[in-house]
Parts: sequence; structure tokens; C-alpha cells
Amino acid sequence: MADDLKFDNRLTSKLDLQAPRLNANREALAVLMAGLRVEEDEIRLGGGAKATAAQHSKGRLTARERLNLLLDEGTELLELGLWAAYGMYAEYGGAPGAGVVTGLGRVSGRLCMIIANDATVKAGAFFPMTAKKVLRAQTIALENRIPTLYLVDSAGVFLPLQEDVFPDTDDFGRVFRNNAVMSSLGIPQITAIMGMCVAGGAYLPVVTDTVLMTEGSGLFLAGPSLVQAAIGQKTEPEELGGAAMHAEISGTVDFKEPNDQACLARLRSLVARMGERRPQSARNEAFNRADFDALRDAPKYAVEHLYGLLNPAPGASNVYDMREVIARIVDRSEFDEYKADFGRTILCGYARIGGRAVGIVANQKTNQVQTVAIGPAAGTKRIEVGGVIYTESAQKAARFIMDCNQSLVPLVFLHDVNGFMVGKDAEWSGIIRAGAKMVSAVSTSVVPKITVIVGGSFGAGHYAMCGKAYDPRFLFAWPTARYAVMSGASAANTLAEVRAKQMERGGKVLSEAEKKALHDEIKATYDAQADPRYGAARLWIDAIIDPVKTRDVLIAALEACALNPDVPRFNPGILQT
Repeated sequence: MADDLKFDNRLTSKLDLQAPRLNANREALAVLMAGLRVEEDEIRLGGGAKATAAQHSKGRLTARERLNLLLDEGTELLELGLWAAYGMYAEYGGAPGAGVVTGLGRVSGRLCMIIANDATVKAGAFFPMTAKKVLRAQTIALENRIPTLYLVDSAGVFLPLQEDVFPDTDDFGRVFRNNAVMSSLGIPQITAIMGMCVAGGAYLPVVTDTVLMTEGSGLFLAGPSLVQAAIGQKTEPEELGGAAMHAEISGTVDFKEPNDQACLARLRSLVARMGERRPQSARNEAFNRADFDALRDAPKYAVEHLYGLLNPAPGASNVYDMREVIARIVDRSEFDEYKADFGRTILCGYARIGGRAVGIVANQKTNQVQTVAIGPAAGTKRIEVGGVIYTESAQKAARFIMDCNQSLVPLVFLHDVNGFMVGKDAEWSGIIRAGAKMVSAVSTSVVPKITVIVGGSFGAGHYAMCGKAYDPRFLFAWPTARYAVMSGASAANTLAEVRAKQMERGGKVLSEAEKKALHDEIKATYDAQADPRYGAARLWIDAIIDPVKTRDVLIAALEACALNPDVPRFNPGILQT
């Protein structure tokens, strides 16, 4: 009888793989990706060859050399915040990666959050973005109950910018507060000190569960120079806060190791013995998971086709069926579409990614025909612009998000959104009320939310699609992403006109050439700020990902989300009807 109930919910691709537009997009994106990889490789060099040689001269490994030894063989770090501080702090020589490496990695078979100071960048000192990057990594670990490993090698606060590092709720001190909160929640934390750990930073290891320290490292609230200046006491670094002192006298260190290699081997051994409060099996996870075989459950269509969907040029008008993206990231390309014929500029539906059930909310980029329900044009047909959220789309998405919360289904948001529809018809149809309903549903959602910005993510559409302010567990972006209040072209048209009128009121008459130059200058500024690298530099984006790795990244993120099975009761609050 069960065999008689089978149906085909596989998506069908309609891509013309020989279309000139697809080939042009593919070539343009390949060029963009190649450029990004060059920049990423440069960021990974940290402070450069000279700083690396200085680290080696102390008998210490660099942060990335340590990670190569720590991670399980054949696995990679899902690096988060690589672009942090990109283009910032030029007056201080820059801070590649904000001087710290963070990401999800597998250690002795366990998925861990790893936070490793990069001592080749200003001796691992904390810039403002360093603190924010560490806090973001801790937030992800907190939300998902991920064991966290700290590889400490830091000179403490970067003093020229201390006022932006020290006092606020998203600054340096919050790191230690998070250590204590994570400990209280039973999230394992282990610190390995493999260099300097001074001043306020000395609290970090002591608030974690287990402390390892290598010989030649230093752990003290104040270094020898500061001690002498403060109380007149002269002392050697080793005597003041070396590994032997802390292992034998203060008792602060649990394991003293001769060098980095031995310390990392010990760390792997300790992680291998960690228990789990809840066995992570399909029966014990809060979220539904089916048996998964990477070969059997792979999507039907080649993931490389994603390169042909979007023109990566700023301001390019991209029209494509978002189902083509979904078909290449979900298991077996199977997708149960929710209210498929209603509110068609947003796609909603159920699927599996890596065996785990998900609900997908995605902007549809092809134009749609919809019957007008209410307002001046009720009963007539209208063309709805792809990427715009209309009243019906917002209503559908809000209801779907609430259904996923009711059924404990994690949500994946795929962005290519221009914003909400405007105009008399939209206002008469209640677009504000419908939009508020969608934003409210996203805001009060209690299941894990993961956001991927595929194309544009503009204005209130960014909010409704679970932007950074709406607590996605992870937020990723393709290199084709554009992230701003409005597009560069729209902003330039508005601001150029305003500025021109201001100048004219001051007595200056602009020629057409001057108006165009003004427009182009504003557009260039907005396009630069909408670039995903700009957002990633400020940690609005956790990682810029290669489109072909979207499925792999989502599988890893969903595994991390499943580590926290505690889901609060869903209470959507007041919804305007």
C-alpha cells in the first residue's frame, strides 16, 4: 500500500546550459572567484613572512600551522570571519583577519569552535574587530552548544585603540563574561596557552574548564615592566608567570607541555575523551534527521551550474528561477513546495539537506502573474516583479515560518530581495501589515535559522528574510551578494539630486557633466559598501562562500545547530490580521 502512495517531488531544471547569458555569467563569476581567492590567500598570510619568521624564532608555530596539527586529518576548517577588518586600520598597518582565526573544525571526531590568536598580526593584540570576531564565534558556540577551543597567543588590547576595545558590551570584557556563561550551560571549553596571555586576557583561560600551557609562554595580569612601574618589583617573566610557575606553584595550569606540538597532541587527547550530554543520533536530536548517504542523496543536477545564474557585476539585473538554486543544494533535488500558486515572489517549502529536514524561504527572481485580491485593482491580473515582496508573499512566508516553528523544522533563507512593494495598490492591500507579520514571525522564531545572501539584500527585505539583526545562527554570502539599504543606482539617483539642489541653492549651477560625475561618485561609494567584502570586514557576514560549496557549508551549519536540542516554546506574539 505504501508503494502506491509514492509521488515525485523532485525539482526539474530548465536551465539552458548552452545559453550565452549563462556562459557569460559563468566566466565573469570565475574571474571574481579567482580574485577573491588571491585576496583570501593574502589574508591567511597574517603579518607576513617576517612576522612568521619571528614567531618561529621563539620556537612557536603560527596560528594556521597549529590548526593544521589540531584538526583531524583530511578535514578542513569552516572558517568564519576570514574577511574581518578587511580594508580597516590602514594607519596601523592593517590587521589581516583581525589578528585571530575562528571557525568550525573537527578535532578527534568532535565538531568544535576554534578561536586561535594570530601572533604574526601585531603580536595577536586585540583590535576592536578582533574582540567582535571572538564574540561572534562565542555567540555561535553559545547558541549551538559547540565545544570551544582557545589557542591563546596574544599581547592583549591594542593600546592605541583601547577606547574602542575595552568598555562596551560588544568589547573585550564580554569575552570573559561569555566564558562564564558558556561554562554555566555545560559547554566544554579548553584553553591552550602557546605564547603570551597578559592583562585582562589572562582571565580567559582561568574561566574555561581546562588550561594547557607551553614552556616559554607567559600568563600574568601585568608583565615585568608594568609590575616594576606599579610596585617597584623586579622579576623575570618566567618567574612571574611562566609555565613552570603556574604548574608547580600557583596551580593555575592543568597541563604543562614542552612545545606547541606536544600541547596540540594533548589537546586532541582531551577532546577525544569529552562526553556528550545528549547522544547525537536521529532519535535524540530535536530536529528530524533521516539516514544520509552522500552519493545516494546528492542533488540531481551539477552544482557547477550555479556559476551561470547571476551576473556578478554591481547593479546587474538578474532574472532567474530560484528553484534552480534549491535543486542544487537539497537532497535528491526533492522539494515540497508550500502554497506554490500563492504569493509567488517568495518560494517556501520543505526539503532535506544532509539528511536534516529544513524549511526554505527564498526570493523568486522571475516575474510572476498574480490575481489581485483586494484594493483598487481587485480581481484583475498583475505582473509581480521578481525579488519584490508583495502582500500575498509576505502573508505566505509568515505562515510558513510559523508552521516550521510549530513542527520544529530549522529554516534556511535564500536572499535575492529588492524590498517590499510600494504604491497605492500595495498600500491598499495592507503591505505594511503583511510585512510586519513576516518580520514578527522571523523575530519570534525559535528554531535555528541560517541565511544565505545569493544576490541583493536590500532595505526592509533584508530584515524580513532574516538579516543579521534577526539572529540567524549563521549568515553566509555568495560573492554575487549586494548588501545595503538600497542599490547603488537607486541611492545615487536620490542623493545626487539632493546634493545638486543643495549646491544650486548655494549659487552653484551644475552642468550635465558635473551632475553625472556626482552621480557616478556616489554610485561608486554605494557599490563599494554593498560589496560582500565590506560587510564581511565588519562581521555582518560570517563567511563569503563559493556558490558550489553552499550545500557543504549548509550541511556543516545544520550539524552545528543540531548540537543544541533545547528549543524554547514558540510564542509569536501579536500579529495584525
